[in-house]
Amino acid sequence: MSQEFREFLRKVGSGPHTSKSLTRQEAERATILMLQGEATPAQIGAFMIAHRIKRPTSEELAGMLDAYKLLGAKVAAIASDKQVLVLGSPYDGRSKTAPVSPVMAIILAAAGIPVLMHGGDRMPTKEGLPFIEIWKALGLDWQDLTLSQVHQNLETHNLGFVYLPRHFPLAQGLVPYREQIGKRPPFATLELMWSPYQGKQLIVSGFVHPPTEANIREAFAQHGITEFATVKGWEGSVDLPRSRTAIIGINHGDRFERLTMSARQFGFSTEDPVIADAAEVANKILSALKAEPSEYLNSVLWNCGFHLWLYGLCEDIPEAIVYAKEVVTSGAAMQKFLDLRVDNT
Repeated sequence: MSQEFREFLRKVGSGPHTSKSLTRQEAERATILMLQGEATPAQIGAFMIAHRIKRPTSEELAGMLDAYKLLGAKVAAIASDKQVLVLGSPYDGRSKTAPVSPVMAIILAAAGIPVLMHGGDRMPTKEGLPFIEIWKALGLDWQDLTLSQVHQNLETHNLGFVYLPRHFPLAQGLVPYREQIGKRPPFATLELMWSPYQGKQLIVSGFVHPPTEANIREAFAQHGITEFATVKGWEGSVDLPRSRTAIIGINHGDRFERLTMSARQFGFSTEDPVIADAAEVANKILSALKAEPSEYLNSVLWNCGFHLWLYGLCEDIPEAIVYAKEVVTSGAAMQKFLDLRVDNT
């Protein structure tokens, strides 16, 4: 048993009247002890459930992020001076709506934007469809790549994927606790914030609840991260919804802007694509890359348009949507996918 960790557990797990939040330094140390297995399984499980009940503060999340930056996977900066767009979506996957992030990443890469994604396998307790299964269904076997190969993909093809079990096994070691405690721990929020990239970047974090977004913003501020966006997307992802208003936060330097947008403003219906298995989602992606009309393609164009504009490649979102369509209809996006297939199968 770790006596040091026991004190952290006592602090957060003393009940609604006497429990206290950890300092940033304490949260970092507690997370290191969990990641490295110095805390016992009983201590880790108790901490996760107590911390969920208490709710993490932004300072605690900043400390946990310190630990992930220290011990986590690191993708070296690419030679280009471009910002890398890092997409932070829930690791527990999707169970209601079909993801568009993978095909959006391919299209953005074809447009010259470097995109880095990260995630793992089916994640308790939701066990939703994860990105890695979609990549596999597309014939992209990224789960066995080294970090050097991820970096090469990012530098050569503008697209990389960090796979938790392979590239950050210490964090993967905490996954079984999610099943055992039956709840998503604060690490689920951390995964929306964490970036393995070591160079200039623009982080986009998905979220569900407004307090989560506030904590993300404040934790980023403590880390000096000033280039980021938050998206209240489908199931907490960065995928913009069409059936409701998209709520977005954009931070550049010391300026934060709140943005609300409706898909109807840009000529799209309110139909969100429903979930399917990995093989069917892969078929939808291939159809979209062939520019075959569908509601799924409309969602892809809507999301690509927003992210092209967010990145600064287009002056406004209508122009960005038109540009995204050109990247698809010209065959550039399909060619990008085929190039990725050649180098990653």
